[in-house]
Amino acid sequence: MHQHHRALGLAAPSTAPSTVAGAIDIAARRPVQPVTIVRPHAAARAARFFATKFPGRAMYAVKANPSPDLIRILYDNGVTTFDVASIAEVRLVANTVPDATLCFMHPVKAEESIAEAYFVHGVRTFSLDSMEELSKIVRATRGAADLTLCVRLRVSSEHAKLSLGSKFGVAPDEAKELLIATRQVADALGICFHVGSQAMTPDAYAEAMERVRQAIVGAAVTVDVVDVGGGFPSVYPGMTPPPLERYFETIHRAFESLPVSYSAELWAEPGRALCAEYSSVLVRVERRRGEELYINDGAYGALFDAAHIGWKYPVALLREPESTVREHPFSFWGPTCDDLDHMPGPFPLPADVGTGDYIEIGMLGAYGAAMRTAFNGFTSEETVIASDEPMESMYLTVKPLRTRNVVKL
Repeated sequence: MHQHHRALGLAAPSTAPSTVAGAIDIAARRPVQPVTIVRPHAAARAARFFATKFPGRAMYAVKANPSPDLIRILYDNGVTTFDVASIAEVRLVANTVPDATLCFMHPVKAEESIAEAYFVHGVRTFSLDSMEELSKIVRATRGAADLTLCVRLRVSSEHAKLSLGSKFGVAPDEAKELLIATRQVADALGICFHVGSQAMTPDAYAEAMERVRQAIVGAAVTVDVVDVGGGFPSVYPGMTPPPLERYFETIHRAFESLPVSYSAELWAEPGRALCAEYSSVLVRVERRRGEELYINDGAYGALFDAAHIGWKYPVALLREPESTVREHPFSFWGPTCDDLDHMPGPFPLPADVGTGDYIEIGMLGAYGAAMRTAFNGFTSEETVIASDEPMESMYLTVKPLRTRNVVKL
C-alpha cells in the first residue's frame, strides 16, 4: 500500500502509527520532524452522519485525502461509494475496499483510463461535459449498455470560498444537445454539478438545482440521477457555516420538486466535510523573527492552501505549563528555501511563542495530506493516532475544548 501513497503524493509512514491521548503527548516527545496526527473516530463520526442523514447516496471524493486508512474508516462507517478522479484513485480504492462502488467523476479522462476502469475494476458510472467526452466513453467501453452517465452542468461558485466553476461544466446553451445525446446511449442518465469548495450557505445548492430544472425542461429528457457534487463545508477560523442538516433539507426539498423519474436517485460527493477533522499536523518553531515564525512544515507540505490561497487554520501552542500571555497575530515561514513557502495567516498565538515551541495546526485532513511533497527534503514521516477531539467540528453538539489557541493541560 505504500506504493499508492507515493503515487498519490503522500508520504508513506515509516512505521505503524502509535496511539496517544492528545497532541500534547506528542509534543512532550519533542519530535524533530513534523508529525501527522490522525483521529479515526472523527472521520467515523462524519461518515455515519452523512450515511444516516443525507437524503440520498453520499460518495467520498477521494481527492480530498486518499489515505487508505481513511478510506477503510469511511467504508466501515457507511460511506461505501467513492468519487474517483483518476485511474490511480480507481486502483487505490479497488485495492483497499474491493466491494466499494466507484464513480469516475472527472469530466475529462484518458480513454485508456476509462477502459481499465470499466473492464478491470467494474466502474459503471462516468461523468462528462462535452460531446467529445461522450464519444470517448462509448468507444472505451465498446458501446456498453449498462452505463450511468452524468452530464456536468456549469453552475455558480459565488457562495463558495474556492471556485470550481470555470474549468468544467457544460454551458446552459449547450446542455440540451448533450443531454439528449447522452440519454440515447446511457442506461441511466444523471445530471451533476459542483457549487465550489466550502460553500457557506445552502442557497448555493438551491440555485444550482434551479439550473438543473431548467436543463431537464429544456432537453425534455428523463433523468435518473441528480448528483449535487461536493462543497459541503467544515469549520475554520472566520468560517462558521450553518449546520449541515440545513444543507440536506434544502437539497432534499429542491430534489423533490424536480421533474425527474419517480425512481430517480439523489447523490452527493462530500470530500472536505468527511475528512477535514481527520487529521492535523504538529510543527516545531525553528526560529522567531519578530511576528514571523519559521516552522518545519509549509507550502510544500500540509500547508499548501495556507500559502497559496491564504486559507486560515486553527492553531494551538502546546506547552506545559500553558502560556498565559495574550495572543498576537503571527505569520509562518515553511522549511524550504523558497520565498513562496510563506503562510501569511494571521495565526493568533500567545505573544511569547518562540524557538523550540510546538504548535498544532488543525483541520488539515482535507487536502493537507493529499498535497504534501518531499520538496527540498522536508516531509512528515511519522503518523500518530490521537483519541482527543479535533480542534473544530461540524458534528459535535458541544464545541471541542481546544477552541482557544492555548491548549489546557
